[in-house]
Amino acid sequence: MSYVDKVLQPGERVKAHATIHWVTYLNGLIALAIAAVIFIAARPAPKFALAVDIAALMPAALGVMLILRAWFHQWGTEIAVTDHRVIYKSGVISRRTVEMHVDQIESVEVKQSVAGRILGYGDLVVHGSGEGSETIRLIADPLAVRSAITAR
Repeated sequence: MSYVDKVLQPGERVKAHATIHWVTYLNGLIALAIAAVIFIAARPAPKFALAVDIAALMPAALGVMLILRAWFHQWGTEIAVTDHRVIYKSGVISRRTVEMHVDQIESVEVKQSVAGRILGYGDLVVHGSGEGSETIRLIADPLAVRSAITAR
């Protein structure tokens, strides 16, 4: 059972779910691509095979670590908009949760780069009265999430 399902109040219904965008894996994939390029480009020189293998192993290990980190972040994050609250939970072992009542939300800001607009991801900044603001980074389709929050 997900965190959102556990904390729903009687009569409260989920209007929208949001996820972390796949672009969060990009740094790890780039590191793996660099490792592959090093391995393939330097292969014709058998005299340096061990050095090439070691040089390719470092970005490969970094890429795997970055991909695993991104997967844990994506797996451990839940974002939901209900008819009463915005619920944001992150973390697998240690947990951080933020719940803002929709009546306490003053504005919702969407930040998208050019790449974010093309690929459909962005940051969502929810400004609450008295609670400050909460930034949810790299979410997929932030405009739909903003619409779900601001629609009454």
